[in-house]
Amino acid sequence: MDSLIATLAIWSLPVLLAITLHEAAHGYVARHFGDPTAHLAGRITLNPFKHIDPVGTVLVPGAILVLSTLFGAGGILFGWAKPVPVDFGRLRNPKADMLWVAAAGPFMNLVMALAWAALFKITLAGPETAYSVALLRMADAGMQINAVLMLLNLLPIPPLDGGRIAVSLLPHQLAWQYARLEPFGFPILLLLLFTGILGQVLWPLMSAFRILLATLFGF
Repeated sequence: MDSLIATLAIWSLPVLLAITLHEAAHGYVARHFGDPTAHLAGRITLNPFKHIDPVGTVLVPGAILVLSTLFGAGGILFGWAKPVPVDFGRLRNPKADMLWVAAAGPFMNLVMALAWAALFKITLAGPETAYSVALLRMADAGMQINAVLMLLNLLPIPPLDGGRIAVSLLPHQLAWQYARLEPFGFPILLLLLFTGILGQVLWPLMSAFRILLATLFGF
């Protein structure tokens, strides 16, 4: 039980920041390109309670952590927040600007992964304190959850960010046809998850990204 409580305490902040700031970034960039929908809804904020989805932000990541801690079950830790409302029709150049709005979330996860890597390096290089181990574990958790969310969301499956980016880049006719896959995106993602294909795709990418972070920061 102590191990479970410690794990939840260490992972809570990285998961909360990774999921909520990802969504806030979408809203901020959408406002920059002309759509005030998220701003008017009060979603461009660092207040995590504005973004928390009880299932995606709390229940799903928590359940994965509990199963992993108690039973050693492997799996990819992921989750989601309440999607930030974006009216792509209100963007100044809807098709082109969609790319930047969609890319903002994964980019924010990249920034946070770099920040957690910097904290890991600083803690590792600094004098050992009573909090050193906890900070190292939290920084490691921050790198992992942000790597997962960045890479997962870049998969070219609508309505994931990668799917929106693909729609933005494709010629109009192909983009329209590809966007029609959006209602099937979540079932496709679940199918990939439960068949293990999602893990086979993401784990090598995550390993490569973690190696890149270790190389950049020298740990």
